[in-house]
Amino acid sequence: MATIQDTLAQRIPVWREEIASIRKGFGEKVISQVTVDQAYGGMRGVKGLVCDTSVVEPDKGLIIRGNPLLEIKDLWPEDIFFLLLTGERPDTQTRESIQREYDKRADVPDYVWDVLRAMPSDSHPMCMLSTAILCMERESRFRASYDEGMPKGDYWMPTLEDSLTLLARLPGIAAGIYRMRYKKGDRIAWTKGLDWGANYAKMLGIPDPQGGFAQLMRLYLNFHSDHEGGNVSAFSCHTIGSALSDAYYAVSGGLNGLAGPLHGLANQECLNWILEVMKKFEGVPSEKALRDFAFETLRQGKVVPGYGHAVLRVVDPRYTGFLEFGQKHMADDPVFQTVERVFNVVPKVLQEYSEERVKAGKAPIANCWPNVDAGSGALLYHYGLKEFPYYTVLFAVSRAMGMLAQLTLNRAMGTAITRPKSVSTQWMKANAPKA
Repeated sequence: MATIQDTLAQRIPVWREEIASIRKGFGEKVISQVTVDQAYGGMRGVKGLVCDTSVVEPDKGLIIRGNPLLEIKDLWPEDIFFLLLTGERPDTQTRESIQREYDKRADVPDYVWDVLRAMPSDSHPMCMLSTAILCMERESRFRASYDEGMPKGDYWMPTLEDSLTLLARLPGIAAGIYRMRYKKGDRIAWTKGLDWGANYAKMLGIPDPQGGFAQLMRLYLNFHSDHEGGNVSAFSCHTIGSALSDAYYAVSGGLNGLAGPLHGLANQECLNWILEVMKKFEGVPSEKALRDFAFETLRQGKVVPGYGHAVLRVVDPRYTGFLEFGQKHMADDPVFQTVERVFNVVPKVLQEYSEERVKAGKAPIANCWPNVDAGSGALLYHYGLKEFPYYTVLFAVSRAMGMLAQLTLNRAMGTAITRPKSVSTQWMKANAPKA
């Protein structure tokens, strides 16, 4: 049986040598350039980071450690975290060793609940989650070890310890916030021997007699775990961590970025649009009605939520995975049927509308296909999780795996502090014409 600690201890020296060799042989080579539009447009597309946990290929979607997502969709979150960190899929014994790590670390300190109870009753669930994480910083093994003095080569070890503790506690904290914030009753305790995703599902208290919700949570936590290094939450966590801030500071900061409406709120916005469509048409609309409504929406300068992606130029494989889950578990659900019907209609409408734009001398629509958010909310809604502001917390619990895996690996590789050079608009006016 290989533990995470043992596997990383074997892998890290090899990875360090690989990076040193690349820098020695190719350190002066140019791998990217930046345009004026990119500088003003959020650095989109600028290659300036290294992330080995996952990549997003425009024509393939999310690939985790060389594995296309749909090929590993049946892995459990424990497997995914091990894969993100080590590049290997764990065997059953290794998965169980991770579960035992979580079992012994899962108890949430009482002071966390004291802090959350002291917050205003209408606090946003994401604010509550970020606060809970931040107030546990006093327990950071990394900070304690750093203060005592430790070799740089060992920075990853207490970072991994902090990561395991934080991941073990996150489902209990997140579920406790749900039950507290929405008055669902007393907190439900962690069950030893039960996997991470099923524990989270159980602690939320959503009725699940057939176990479908637990299956959905495993899939949801898998699919949202990582999305390369440049998205707002991952990049924020990376930047904070690059200053050697510990995992509690870094993850709390990263999740504050995830709370923004342009990053983590899309699934609830997509579901809200689906429900408004159903209200407008008094049920599941026909394909013709949907087609007419979609054209009307676009010609009013609005968008169809959930369609389009900054990187992808194909159907998001996460959407495909959720669609397959819905077809298996809730084919008769009107909300899911509407999501499925939108998928049958809207890409064709977007393609036709894109052609109209080109004929009018405007830019085409870059991506007419659904992203993950187009379908995930409908699945949660089916099982009775209908508090939309909470949806981002589910995303956050999952994304913590990717952020913590990246943080641990960056500590192991000795990644430098993030410090890009900024220029002024006056500099741009003077130099852009010469470029």
